[in-house]
Amino acid sequence: MRIHLVDGTYELFRSFYSVPQKKAPDGREVGATLGLLKSLLVLISRSGATHVACAFDHVIESFRNDLFPGYKTGEGVEPELLDQFPLAEEAVYALGVVVWPMVEFEADDALASAAIRFQDEAAVDQIVICSPDKDLAQLVSGRRVVCWDRRREIVYDEEAVIEKYGVRPASIPDWLALVGDAADGYPGVPAWGAKSAAAVLARYEHLEAIPDDHHQWGLPAGRALRLADNLRAHKEEAFLYRRLATLRTDVPLEQSLNDLEWRGARERLRELCVELGDNNLPDRVPRWAAEPEPPAGRS
Repeated sequence: MRIHLVDGTYELFRSFYSVPQKKAPDGREVGATLGLLKSLLVLISRSGATHVACAFDHVIESFRNDLFPGYKTGEGVEPELLDQFPLAEEAVYALGVVVWPMVEFEADDALASAAIRFQDEAAVDQIVICSPDKDLAQLVSGRRVVCWDRRREIVYDEEAVIEKYGVRPASIPDWLALVGDAADGYPGVPAWGAKSAAAVLARYEHLEAIPDDHHQWGLPAGRALRLADNLRAHKEEAFLYRRLATLRTDVPLEQSLNDLEWRGARERLRELCVELGDNNLPDRVPRWAAEPEPPAGRS
């Protein structure tokens, strides 16, 4: 079997900016939520997904904000998008998909924890992480754990990660620490770009293994000297940035592999679609659950 782990936060953002806005009968903006539901229905009906879970940043801030004040927050996010997070979680649960709403951790941490937990299950042939987020590339393992950019229809296995970033998946947090990640709010080390970081980490893999002697790096002397000076001056920050980029794999997810099986939408979805002003969406659901199941807890 394949397990599909969906980055709900990314999907909701993508829907908000790519589908037309739509007001519910009560005046709420619900276009992104409906877009997310339709996207998941496509995943289930056309991709043959049988075991699915969806993680959300229920609260944008996480433990990483305590580590670095500049880390991403909800500031600047459109209120009509932020307001849809609880609604989106309810809608995905009504669709019958396991929902992981993160509070202390981030959605990516939930996906990482699930990938690590289930990848060695004998019944699992492949884990597909549905997101183009470069942070998640660190989880890729051969072709057993892959990332799928559904919008571009690109699957990143280990060879594809190396081709795209120039480093193996295990080095992605180190690469991000040097290059920085504007989306997450940390700047990286001055003068270190994607190519420089890839060239050095392809040889040494992790920050602590990079020799102090820049002559060993295999880069032009002048360029290597500048990079080395900056790394020495910002080494403490680089290790902090790597910690920010490293996904946690200890999120306490309660569900077993069997719990991830999609057994159909819940009856609540019919009512919810009426509330959202889309009476036709239930007609696209290929299966309805025989019995309701209790909601997942928050971590």
